[in-house]
Amino acid sequence: MFDIRIMNGLVYQNGTFQKKHVYIEGERIKDISSEILEAKETLNASDSLILPALIDPHVHFNLDLGKIHSRDDFLSGSIQAAFGGVTTIIDFLDPVDNPNDLESAYRKRMEEAKNSCVDYFFHATIKNPKCNLEEFVLKMQELGIQSLKLFTTYSDSGRRTDDDAIIQLLELSEKYKFLLLAHIEDDDLITTNDEFTFRDLNRSRPNIAETKEALKLAGFVREHGGYLYMVHVSSGYTIEKLKADYSDILNKRFFLESCPHYFVFTSDEVQKEDGFLYTLAPPLRSKEEMCKLREHFHDIFAIGTDHCAFFIDDKNHYLLKDIPLGIGGIEYSFDIMYRLFEKKIIEKMSSNLCSLYNLEDRGSLEPGKLANLFVYDLMENIIDDFHGFTDYSVYKGCMRKGRVVHTMHRGKFLVRNMTFNYQLGKKI
Repeated sequence: MFDIRIMNGLVYQNGTFQKKHVYIEGERIKDISSEILEAKETLNASDSLILPALIDPHVHFNLDLGKIHSRDDFLSGSIQAAFGGVTTIIDFLDPVDNPNDLESAYRKRMEEAKNSCVDYFFHATIKNPKCNLEEFVLKMQELGIQSLKLFTTYSDSGRRTDDDAIIQLLELSEKYKFLLLAHIEDDDLITTNDEFTFRDLNRSRPNIAETKEALKLAGFVREHGGYLYMVHVSSGYTIEKLKADYSDILNKRFFLESCPHYFVFTSDEVQKEDGFLYTLAPPLRSKEEMCKLREHFHDIFAIGTDHCAFFIDDKNHYLLKDIPLGIGGIEYSFDIMYRLFEKKIIEKMSSNLCSLYNLEDRGSLEPGKLANLFVYDLMENIIDDFHGFTDYSVYKGCMRKGRVVHTMHRGKFLVRNMTFNYQLGKKI
């Protein structure tokens, strides 16, 4: 007898939906079958979609920005994740420039994350390195970390990594088989001006800064090898140029991630009275660029949210220099992307991430995999719920084709009947 059976749902497997029953024993899926088998507990999914739980590879919970931290900690952020069908997140260690500080950063973030109600992993983050880079990579791997983020900009805050170090890290990623992540903007094309208002964000960070730097780094990958993952691609023009010049390495060695907000909002939002709420880096782009991003959706390997939430008062400033850049969105990432692309989005938010981050125990619905899944009830509706700690979401009022009604993590319900099912850091 199984512990749980989820019956009569449309189960996503191998790119198609089939009406089957999912049988769970302990933390894992035991069987998926058309047969009716005995179980201690039954959930009737009633023709709703049964999907592999999502993996968000790009979140910023309790991010230290010096004067302010992002407002969602690992508990409040992971609650939103659960309501969005996400049961695995990958956050970032604080940027460091040497192996000793890397270990300290790891211990600090592990302590901060202990109240998460979903599984969590970390990318290491390097800034303007002042060390032997191979020793840095070896320390990273000793800590069990398989990915490393760098910045090609933010020289004003000491986070930029120069080209020589990037090339060396690419060569090391080839040698040690880890994934190098990069925030890609040409630092020389970023304009910081204390007089800029929030409406000047796109003047400060133009799309050419992203496109030009992406092409340069793709050239490094082709010449020196290695594995590079470009976070938060914001412009369809960037993908168009990469396809034209580097199709041989695209999503084989040079992987592309984008975020839901770039598919539904444009730079017009930033020109509005409350445009400060839509400030982030890279910025929202023009309608034409957004349409091109949708057009090249097939060439995006993964979707991450870049979740970095703040209160209205944190962002309600006129001058750009006074505004923390970032928005929340992990709760609605599937809603937004499924409405646009339906089943074509699923693997970009699940199994594709497993192949990059060695998470073979999840990401698809198969016997033996972790029982991480969610049930999505198809019903056209407006986003009007919000389970975040902050006081706004840019996604409220957007349309969606359904909603998450149940989320299961390791064989236990985190969300059941749209109600949170977790208490004091212990699953119940």
